[in-house]
Amino acid sequence: MRHTRGHTGNRRSHHALKATKSVVDKTSGTLRLPHRLDESTGMYRGKIIKEPKVKQAPAHKAHGTNTAPAHEHTHDHAHEHENAEVKAVEDTKTTKRAKAKSAPKAK
Repeated sequence: MRHTRGHTGNRRSHHALKATKSVVDKTSGTLRLPHRLDESTGMYRGKIIKEPKVKQAPAHKAHGTNTAPAHEHTHDHAHEHENAEVKAVEDTKTTKRAKAKSAPKAK
């Protein structure tokens, strides 16, 4: 079978993107999608469905470095791990062995 440009074009003729339809709301004058809730007023077909969205003022962001002192990191070290004592004993044994190996033997 031949693969021609016309056949490819016919197949791709349905691939075009369609523009989004929008309507002007009668009460508020804002653009919205048809058959959808107007978020600025909260109305749909003349009835209030939900509370309207209120734009909040953006929080002031300081530019530059933060000069406020950092909070102190506190951590309660009162808790001990289950095998902390065993590890402590093993550490002392290994340090004693290391010292014994490095020390010269006396005759």
